[in-house]
Amino acid sequence: MLLEKKNKKTYLNLYKKLLLIRIVEEKIVSEYSKNLMRCPVHLSIGQEACAVGVCGALSLSDKVFSTHRCHAHYIAKEGNIYKMIAEIYGKEDGCCNGRGGSMHLFDKTKNFISSIPIVSSGIPLSVGSSLNDKLNNKKSITCSFFGDGSLEEGVFHESLNFASINNLKNLFVCENNLFSVYTDIKLRQPNRSFKKLAEAHKVDYYEMDGSNAIEIYLKVLKLKKLIIKRSKPLLLVLNTFRYREHCGPNIDDHLGYRKNSYIKSWLKKDPINITFKNLLKNQIIDESKNDILIENIKKNINSIFLKAEKAKLPKSKDVKKFVYQN
Repeated sequence: MLLEKKNKKTYLNLYKKLLLIRIVEEKIVSEYSKNLMRCPVHLSIGQEACAVGVCGALSLSDKVFSTHRCHAHYIAKEGNIYKMIAEIYGKEDGCCNGRGGSMHLFDKTKNFISSIPIVSSGIPLSVGSSLNDKLNNKKSITCSFFGDGSLEEGVFHESLNFASINNLKNLFVCENNLFSVYTDIKLRQPNRSFKKLAEAHKVDYYEMDGSNAIEIYLKVLKLKKLIIKRSKPLLLVLNTFRYREHCGPNIDDHLGYRKNSYIKSWLKKDPINITFKNLLKNQIIDESKNDILIENIKKNINSIFLKAEKAKLPKSKDVKKFVYQN
């Protein structure tokens, strides 16, 4: 893929964000067994390009609603990493003052509005947010991320229908990793194209490989312009792959619910390797600088984890104060 030299800094930043997400989540993996993170974690390792490509094309004013698998979205939208890690450790410095855990991240300063563990719950909230923006003549768009399991929920169809008939500027992003926990999509849904679901609500549909962050970024830049120009929602499906178990830090391929051939084919499409090779080919980065970059990110992340681990636990008397303020 030939990259424009004038956008060298942008492409390099996308790569740095991929590395940042991967390193943060691999650090969670290495620390989780110490039992100091007392909440479930849903990791995005393998799916980083979806978050980085989409959020890289969004502006600060564009809002994001996420899911239980929210770390990558939060980091890609420039969320405060220390507050995220502190939240996972259950500390008062966290996004929710340590009371929400891994699945409840938000950063109002970055318009990362919410992440909600209940399947599909962020979709209708994003539609409400978009309606509010329309009533107040705002040009920003609202993006909601969700998995392929959400396409089986009634609220998904209700939300697309509402956004369509009210001409709302919603970007619906489905991260399709083909599995809902351990169940293959073929056992959950009839053999049909997702495009037909969008067409049923007169919503524009786009689908692409979710492994290449730069390609996703360039595509979403164009899609955002379309959404704003037409004041119409659209559905973007990104086909992707999660490397680790649905919930938790482990690799669970020994359970056999995913075929070895399927796993090997996706491992060859690692988002970080794809982007690095692309940057290398276009002479935007070299291998020696890459090693230094990775080491610097790791040092920074290690210090953040250490700080979060040592941070104070929330006080019980602060419960009402947190609820009323947020």
